[in-house]
Amino acid sequence: MAFGRSSLGSATGGGGRAMGAGGQRPMSDINVTPLVDVMLVLLVIFIITAPLMASSIRLDLPRTGAGTANETPRFVGLSVDARGQTFLNDQPVTDEELATRLAQAAAADRGTEVQLRADQTVPYGRVVVLMGIANKAGLSRIGFVTEAPPAAEKPR
Repeated sequence: MAFGRSSLGSATGGGGRAMGAGGQRPMSDINVTPLVDVMLVLLVIFIITAPLMASSIRLDLPRTGAGTANETPRFVGLSVDARGQTFLNDQPVTDEELATRLAQAAAADRGTEVQLRADQTVPYGRVVVLMGIANKAGLSRIGFVTEAPPAAEKPR
């Protein structure tokens, strides 16, 4: 290479850049500017697309007035004390009055829940009779209300 500089160094002196004779020294640092640019672009893309990935299926749901999520469910409180006396919303009732009032509640809203509170000494048969009255009235959602034991007391 007698006609000037080669990519490896100068033509005079016989050595190239790798030999260290004349010419430029090899670059030992990595240029991180393009890497940072690419990473920032990817970061912006992920920030923009992340919320869209949470709900990937877009639906235009129909609107109805049947019920909204923020409505509180309706319920009636049915209690039975240790003597077997029945109370509907804290008022004493007989089985016949109970059936009539539960039928009225079912006519107003079929989704009404019966929250049943029974003393632990009440026989199981009495609880089943009350559940049957509620079911005949058209109320099939029955919840059993219990009391949590105190934090210091261990459950049996």
